[in-house]
Amino acid sequence: MRKDLVIIPDDQPGVLARLGTTLGAAGINIEAISAFTGQGKGIVHLLVDKADEALEVLTEAGVEVSAARRVAVKALPNEPGALGDACAKLAEAEINIEQAYIAAESKLVVVCDDVDAAKRVLEITD
Repeated sequence: MRKDLVIIPDDQPGVLARLGTTLGAAGINIEAISAFTGQGKGIVHLLVDKADEALEVLTEAGVEVSAARRVAVKALPNEPGALGDACAKLAEAEINIEQAYIAAESKLVVVCDDVDAAKRVLEITD
C-alpha cells in the first residue's frame, strides 16, 4: 500500500539531508518529495518504496511523522495536458484532491477523499 508520509520539522538547515540519509541507510528509497517552509516550520511529503519500514526507521531516529495517508499513484505521459486530463477524470467522479505532486518518471501522486475510487477512475492496478 502506497502512503504519503507527512513530516512537520522546524525550519533549519539539514532536515532533508537527515531524512535522506536516515532512510537511505535503511535501504528505503524516496520516490517523491514535496517540501516547503513557512512561519518557522517545514512541511515535507514523502513517497517511499517501503512505507511501513520508513515509519519505523523515522520514529527510531526521533523524527515525528504527523500522518501516513494512502495515495493513488498514476504514471502520466510526459506531455502537455496529461495532468489536466487525469485531474479532470477525478473531478468528473467528484473525487476531491487534497494533495498532489509529481514524482520521478512523471508519476502523479494524489492524496484524496476516496483513494479506492481514484484508483478505479485512473485505472491504477497496484
